Amino acid sequence: MKKTEGLIAAPFTPMNLDRSVNLEAIQGYANWLNAKGVVGAFICGTTGEGMSLTIEERKKIAERWMEVAPEGLRVIVHVGHTTLADCISLARHAASIGADSTSCLAPFFFKPHGVEGLVDWCEQVASAASDLPFYYYHIPSMTGVTLQVNEFLRLASKRIPNLAGVKYTYEDIQDCEQCVRLEEGRFDVLFGRDEKLLSALSFGVRGAVGSTYNFAAPIYQEMINAFDLGDSLRANEMQMLAIRMIDTLVQGGVHPIATFKWFMGRVAIDCGPTRLPLVGLTPEQMLALETKLEALKIYDWVK
Repeated sequence: MKKTEGLIAAPFTPMNLDRSVNLEAIQGYANWLNAKGVVGAFICGTTGEGMSLTIEERKKIAERWMEVAPEGLRVIVHVGHTTLADCISLARHAASIGADSTSCLAPFFFKPHGVEGLVDWCEQVASAASDLPFYYYHIPSMTGVTLQVNEFLRLASKRIPNLAGVKYTYEDIQDCEQCVRLEEGRFDVLFGRDEKLLSALSFGVRGAVGSTYNFAAPIYQEMINAFDLGDSLRANEMQMLAIRMIDTLVQGGVHPIATFKWFMGRVAIDCGPTRLPLVGLTPEQMLALETKLEALKIYDWVK
């Protein structure tokens, strides 16, 4: 299996003012990502408000991405849900439309019983699209499932033939490094914490999935290029710029997904509002953010 090299955006789901899904906006979105050198799109995940969408909406979104994605832009379909039958249905659908890969987070209402329970779950989801690479989506901040992923990969590799790796969205750098080095680097580890990407590069990560790659890919590409050239000062400068940008947006006054989605509309593609229970920024909050972001000179990089 060819490992991922580069940035994969986790797209927002474009919505109309009435919060219905805006499928027509996806073509321009896909072209924008492609033009910015992003290598893939991880759709209907956390950033895409996947758990706030119906199963039918998620299928239509996946179909649209596959219809309009430029050649070379990889589409990974997140199929996670709290109901196994829905996960299987989404995975089968992803295979039927020719998606590049599937991914699934751990069930987060009734949780799996340890590593073996998670493998049981993922085995059934992955087998529903057995011709596609499968990634376990590790995001304890949303699922509450905090097991060691390197242990999951050891066990799952014996039972899931199409297991490609993991989308690792957590702060346990030691566990993530073990995943990268496991079985002589067999697994494709997609790092999911934008603000810690430089640390992950240092132990061998080459692919990443993130929300801020939607609008700020040039900052991270500059960081990766500097890292590859051995210019640690420039790489650190770019990582710190990304951290300041993320901190500013996170402190915007509403859920970060809503703030990031607003910012995407300011610099690139208008993705509309978030779906309840997430709420949008007030005009006063928008103005305060504009002032702070301009002071950071973020617009020099993202427009």
